[in-house]
Amino acid sequence: MQQGQDTDRTNRLIRETSPYLLQHARNPVDWFPWGEEAFAKAKAENKLLLVSIGYSSCHWCHVMERECFEDATIAQVMSDRYVCVKVDREERPDVDQVYMTAVQLMTGRGGWPLNCFTLPDGKPVYGGTYFPPAQWTRVLTDLHRTWSSDAERVVKHAEQLRQGVVQNMMVPPSEEGHPLSRRTTEAMVEQWAKEFDHVHGGPDRVPKFPMPNNYEFLLRHGHLARNSNVLEHVELSLDRMALGGIFDQVGGGFARYSTDALWKVPHFEKMLYDNAQLISLYSQAYQAFRKPLYKDTVARTIDFIEREMTSPEGAFFSALDADSEGVEGLYYVWTSAELQAVLGDDFELAKAYFDIDGQALWEEGRNILRRGMPDAEFARAFGIAGTELATKLDRIRKELLTVREKRIRPALDDKALTSWNALMVKGLCDAYEVFLEPRWLSMAQRNAELLLGKCKQPNGALWHSYKDGVASINGYLEDYCFLIEALIALYNITFEERWLNEAHALCEHATRHFHDRSTGFFHFTSDLDAALIARPIELADNVIPASNSSLAKGLFLLGTLLDDARYLEMSEHLLASIAPRMVDHPTGHSNWAQLMLWHTHPFHVIAITGPEAIALRQGFATHCIPNRVFIGSTSSSTLPLLKDKMLPASTIFVCVGKTCQLPVPTVEEAIRELQ
Repeated sequence: MQQGQDTDRTNRLIRETSPYLLQHARNPVDWFPWGEEAFAKAKAENKLLLVSIGYSSCHWCHVMERECFEDATIAQVMSDRYVCVKVDREERPDVDQVYMTAVQLMTGRGGWPLNCFTLPDGKPVYGGTYFPPAQWTRVLTDLHRTWSSDAERVVKHAEQLRQGVVQNMMVPPSEEGHPLSRRTTEAMVEQWAKEFDHVHGGPDRVPKFPMPNNYEFLLRHGHLARNSNVLEHVELSLDRMALGGIFDQVGGGFARYSTDALWKVPHFEKMLYDNAQLISLYSQAYQAFRKPLYKDTVARTIDFIEREMTSPEGAFFSALDADSEGVEGLYYVWTSAELQAVLGDDFELAKAYFDIDGQALWEEGRNILRRGMPDAEFARAFGIAGTELATKLDRIRKELLTVREKRIRPALDDKALTSWNALMVKGLCDAYEVFLEPRWLSMAQRNAELLLGKCKQPNGALWHSYKDGVASINGYLEDYCFLIEALIALYNITFEERWLNEAHALCEHATRHFHDRSTGFFHFTSDLDAALIARPIELADNVIPASNSSLAKGLFLLGTLLDDARYLEMSEHLLASIAPRMVDHPTGHSNWAQLMLWHTHPFHVIAITGPEAIALRQGFATHCIPNRVFIGSTSSSTLPLLKDKMLPASTIFVCVGKTCQLPVPTVEEAIRELQ
């Protein structure tokens, strides 16, 4: 806090529930939440708005808050000359998309904190990301002077920017008849492979983000195309991430990204969406490579989520901050002396295992725990039995975790987002499918029940955010598409048709309120929401897949399972429209590329019926079958694809398109039919 700041003073944000907005509730800035009150004040007083966007675990957001928003003098200038609006980008990704696009058009780059000045009607004027205090003060002064002396020029510039934002968000024209070809995914991989880091895995640049969907596509493509080079890159990347500092070697779970090429030094914030998707990725990778490292990574990541990111009623929290006590990563790092004091006789083993004061050494004598090799390799190198090593490591981790939990913890963002919770449900389903741990299925089912019970509106719409028993903010396309995929995943491992019915209902609602019939794509916001200066359409896959690519996959799976030609046609149209973009930017279309694999390689529907259907379904746990969906029932079903397949004995049908091979009674025989 700056000298003279009144720590008891609060602004309007004190009435909000977002942890990020509440972080700013005692700033001396006269902050408004996003809403009509702010716009009305700006219009009445003819002031520019400052739309300042961030999220609770954002390190540079904290820095700018300390340097600028907590400074009483700077805050006075902001409040006197502007209407200042704080936005949690995780609550309002639609607002973030619009003004991120504007700032990228102005500056060529983006990031958070995102600070965009707008006209009273919301049209962007000027913006950037992090500003140090002197530069921020200069921007505040210069822009106010320009607005006061030459408002007409500012208004003209804002209209040009608005048009640029709208143009940037326009969808590509549809190319009727564009072929869906294996050559597309093959050309994507050829281009992509030029950027592989063949030593440490991941891309040959820093920072390195895990990008789970990228590796999920490469894993599936490598398997289907029998491309050993791609599979080797995936295996190397997953090994290095799991062994590196980006993975919390004590408590489990992944940090958001690595700042170096070695996956050693993370940006220490932990996001639910990363960990959810990485659980899916490592589960699928275990099917392909059967590495104990991957099974251990999945289990310890879920343990972290259950221990630190789950509410008593089963909702999954959004994020853990990177900082504690104002220092990034302090909660997670150790000096050699600290480790020795905690571990005693186990210290020498831990020192070798985590490479203490060697590769693990970071700043100020602190170590980021990492591993040089998998456990089996370490046991051989150090002449210790594998079971003995496992016992000692379990004791070491428990002792370190016990001590670490007594430190000042990073801040927790305890809101639950429907979209991110759905990603976690799917991650748990994928983990259960492979490892058959009942607790993980129970976690998935409990959360899905909560989302459908607390975050579904009477009209069939979804709420986006849930906190302290209250759901709020009308849902975005990401909430629908990720929950649709999660519910299909639940159906695929339980054969409970109610999950499929719920997914179908959500898809119908999304089609009514988000679909742009002129292009075939889906808007990010519902037609029931208040209009922004542009209506976003999300097409490019990123750390989180694009909502349109996810929905296209959901439409394909629902169309297949429900035998609904309309859904299949909608999905194919979306893919054909985006296909011309895919080769030029492969990493930004990896989720689309997974859908392309479903179209260009045989896609199997595996139908299992009879009293032992669930047991037979579980028999597929260890088999890597990238292009498939399961359908089944233990008794009766109304699904068209199960008509005439309900035989007295438990039976497996392997189908491609609408053609099924002869039914077989065992998983082994079905696997032979799949080859």
